[in-house]
Amino acid sequence: MPVTEEMLHMVRRYIHEKPTIGLILGSGLGEFAEQMENKRTVPYEEIPHFPVSTVSGHSGQLICGEVEGATILAMQGRFHYYEGYSMEEVILPVRLMKKLGVRTLIVTNAAGIVAKSFSPGDLMLMTDHLNFMGNNPLIGPNDDRIGPRFPDLSSAYSPILQQLAREAAKDVAIPLKEGVYAGVTGPSYETPAEIRMLRSLGAHAVGMSTVPEVIAAVHQGMDVLGISCLTNMAAGLTDEPLDHEQVITTAERVKIDFMKLMKKIVFLMNQKGEV
Repeated sequence: MPVTEEMLHMVRRYIHEKPTIGLILGSGLGEFAEQMENKRTVPYEEIPHFPVSTVSGHSGQLICGEVEGATILAMQGRFHYYEGYSMEEVILPVRLMKKLGVRTLIVTNAAGIVAKSFSPGDLMLMTDHLNFMGNNPLIGPNDDRIGPRFPDLSSAYSPILQQLAREAAKDVAIPLKEGVYAGVTGPSYETPAEIRMLRSLGAHAVGMSTVPEVIAAVHQGMDVLGISCLTNMAAGLTDEPLDHEQVITTAERVKIDFMKLMKKIVFLMNQKGEV
């Protein structure tokens, strides 16, 4: 599904500035958008042909505002493949962000812990990903005006932005883990055997989002930074049953650190011209 002039016209009725940073807020992390200054809000349902969020913890609106001197367009709620949306629909907001002027995308998510050395409440810098979704948002005819037929994902997560995130974490004294995110379709949680497989393949965390948006962003020439909020131990690492309420609860518990880190990252991005 391409971005239409009708979509752009509706969004521009609310948002007149040119955002330079796009931000996708994962489960339970949407409150960061409420901290932005001079906010303008566009509910998803008011955008023609735009999907809507159906998952708890995802409010379902675009919010444009200012953070540390930078203009940010934030998705307060994303779309997931497991909701029944096509890959084209999942990445539509990233396509829209690019049309509106966004050059840098920050993706966040709530993720399960695969690495035994990590703990619930940790924040993880995404250094790479594994695509276990059995699909790719770029399958189908390629529009060369958007990006190349065969985009290079060697540095899908910008090394420059990764280093900037490390500096930001050090400045605000927040521990920042690093690792590889495995993207799976869900909506069922993984089995213990699947978690052992993912760990053996180099994954540190697992979730049901993010990978399609990152691929679409790189395809369009956007710089990408990824931060995971590690909310629960994955299957086989704990005797407790897994449920979405645990994800939301842990994200709520660490939201202060998350918002502090994000603000510092945006400040450094703006200061160093990485927007």
